Amino acid sequence: MNIETSNSDRSSKTENVLVTGAAGFVGYSVSLALLERGINVIGVDNLNDYYPFALKQARLERLNSHAGFTFHRHDISDHTGLLALPGVNDVDIVIHLAAQAGVRYSLENPFVYATSNLVGHLSILELVRRAPKHPLLVYASSSSVYGANTKVPFSESDPVNSPVSLYAATKRADELMSESYARLYGMRQIGLRFFTVYGPWGRPDMAYWSFAEKILSGEPIKVFNHGKLERDFTYIDDVVAGVIATALQPMKPQGDVPHRIYNIGNNTPVQLMRFIEILEQTIGKKAQIQFEPMQPGDVHSTYADISAIAADYGFSPSTPLETGIPVFVDWFRAYSGKPAKS
Repeated sequence: MNIETSNSDRSSKTENVLVTGAAGFVGYSVSLALLERGINVIGVDNLNDYYPFALKQARLERLNSHAGFTFHRHDISDHTGLLALPGVNDVDIVIHLAAQAGVRYSLENPFVYATSNLVGHLSILELVRRAPKHPLLVYASSSSVYGANTKVPFSESDPVNSPVSLYAATKRADELMSESYARLYGMRQIGLRFFTVYGPWGRPDMAYWSFAEKILSGEPIKVFNHGKLERDFTYIDDVVAGVIATALQPMKPQGDVPHRIYNIGNNTPVQLMRFIEILEQTIGKKAQIQFEPMQPGDVHSTYADISAIAADYGFSPSTPLETGIPVFVDWFRAYSGKPAKS
């Protein structure tokens, strides 16, 4: 992942960063990158049971090995408790990555999304509004906000009024809340629409993880819409570089409202069947495929137009699936104890 360096990079002046969702996939990876730059990180995460606690604990153990890391187990939707956590009101930047993830899970447990994604986001907005240092807020949105859009690639200027899942609706609502706070209070904010993030230390609910696990175990994989899907798979190192660039470089002005939204994707959609083929080649084993119809809440294609973040922050993803998937599989084998090629 290539990000242009700048003499005005704020990393030399940034001392403390609050990262919400620090035990999550992207939150852990961003926290680690900041710590390796010598920046202190205050991590907050509620460590919910959406996927196994052991994975989150393993990520935290790696972060805790750095002297600059402080962790608080807390639910950000508890605003009073959040404000009482040591250090959270004295940060230079807030990187808000905590959320209830998963499109399909939102069909089963909708109220969790209201609490985590809506109340939680509002809680962070209120924290930032009252923080003495007036920190920049960088927060996670999602490519899911593009919903039923058929024009590709997806551009930040496209209308996003047709969500196909509650998860997507909550992420779009977060963007609108941030826009209102930027207009009302002049709060500097950057929303990042992530496109299908994958890589080591990822999430077990994602297709790349479950497919790898089942192929290695000789179990069938369910392939929806009969394989006629494509995704803009984005490697975690590229995503982290984009987050760090938007957080540490000066915010690029545009108009009177200090709120910008950017896509972070690979700008190269890949057919699902090609993705499975790369997994098979990497693992050295054919998948047993069980084709299924389209799932509720799913979309046929995602494809990021990244020209805006490339122009403003030098974002240039450099990791194709053919490179990223083998790195993930090697990590997954070591982490899970799955056998080598057979």
